[in-house]
Amino acid sequence: MSKGEGIYPDDLKYTREHEWIAVNGAVGTVGITHYAQSELGDIVYVELPSVGSPVVAGEEFGTVESVKAVSEIFAPASGEVMEVNSALATKPETVNKDPYGEGWLLKIRLADPKEPGSLMTAADYRKYIEEESN
Repeated sequence: MSKGEGIYPDDLKYTREHEWIAVNGAVGTVGITHYAQSELGDIVYVELPSVGSPVVAGEEFGTVESVKAVSEIFAPASGEVMEVNSALATKPETVNKDPYGEGWLLKIRLADPKEPGSLMTAADYRKYIEEESN
């Protein structure tokens, strides 16, 4: 698989920092993209905020540590943390195996459910990755 190839679900929105968000009403589920996890390599630790913490669009809310590096994770939208994926504490590699499913990071109560609408579509994100890889 070349750098730009990967599965980027059309029902998600994407950031330039390689996070995704799935919006369901006033709740956003957040994770990192297939591209991000493949660039990081084997993920060994995920640090996430506690439930009730505020997150602000574009600001760091946690980190992902791999065998290669530690990378910040940025909020794709503003809101309050409703739930964190506690399974990642003992199985952080789930982010590598299933970044859009079991490897989700957190769920936030969106301050404005329309805010993620300004993020990239899957097609925009694919193009962004291709340009970044060149």
